[in-house]
Amino acid sequence: MIGFLFLYFGAEWLVRGASRLSILIGLSPLLIGITVVAFGTSLPELLVSLISAIKGKDMIAVGNVVGSNICNIALILGISSLFHPISCQKEVVKRDIPIMIFISIFLIIISLDSRIDRIDGFLLFSGLIGYTIFNYLEDKKKKDVSIDYLEELGMEEEEVEKGNNLLISKQIILVLAGIFFVVFGAKIVVNSAESLMRILGISEKVIGLTVVAFGTSLPELATSAVAAYRRHMDISLGNIIGSNAFNIMCVLGLTSLIRPIEIKGGVFKSGLFIDYLIMLSISITPYVMARGDLLISRKNGLFLLFSYMLYVIYLFSSSRGFASSMSIIGIPSFIS
Repeated sequence: MIGFLFLYFGAEWLVRGASRLSILIGLSPLLIGITVVAFGTSLPELLVSLISAIKGKDMIAVGNVVGSNICNIALILGISSLFHPISCQKEVVKRDIPIMIFISIFLIIISLDSRIDRIDGFLLFSGLIGYTIFNYLEDKKKKDVSIDYLEELGMEEEEVEKGNNLLISKQIILVLAGIFFVVFGAKIVVNSAESLMRILGISEKVIGLTVVAFGTSLPELATSAVAAYRRHMDISLGNIIGSNAFNIMCVLGLTSLIRPIEIKGGVFKSGLFIDYLIMLSISITPYVMARGDLLISRKNGLFLLFSYMLYVIYLFSSSRGFASSMSIIGIPSFIS
């Protein structure tokens, strides 16, 4: 309960601070969502994957990223669109989502030799730098901010025009406090869940793809859900897309630069290739949903949530350790 309280208040502060900061420094909420908010909410993935790789638990490092990306779209985008249908900007559907899909395909290609080495890591991390610069340059072409949006944030035109340094400093502090609270809250929530999974005998890959992935995605979940509830759609969607790109290019890129990642048992025998394909399919889904009317509806959200439930069932049904543990503690197994 304490962990979820941290998540809630942290997400509130992060969304509020990021929304106002984007206006004050002349950047769009979408860019702030794709960069600042995405970076902040993806810190848990970065820390978990780095520590796991250094300790030699490479499958948790990779599984954490793949599972988080699936969770971000199927679960988080699904829940966020239930709060309010998410309207997408045309450039998000035509540019940002296809880039996210391309990055996922690139990860699959470089993993076919069952390792992500330092050259792969350098390419991924360089891609992140290029992606950030590209988004910044594209964003500078847009200057318009609606009066309604300013009123919604409780701001006046005079404040924005003056560019009050004290007001900017307050929003930066609010964003940093929000990031700290969501990261700390996620850590509290995930620790006990991970311990329980280990007691039940769940495999390292499944732990990485489910509990660790869900736990490290809690900041994205809290932030995107609150942003959608407050109808800051650009931050909600930008956070999800940016986090997925960040997870692959920065988390795996930086981790493999420090220590090459070995996929134990091979990308095919370990079953990771199937998880890759699921991640790719889930990444394509928002594009298919929004390319017509630029809207992800509540029905789309329910479909995404149902897809995530099926994925979790698949993961647990493939874990023999889980089935054995259920039998030991007296719960009839539905797993053949």
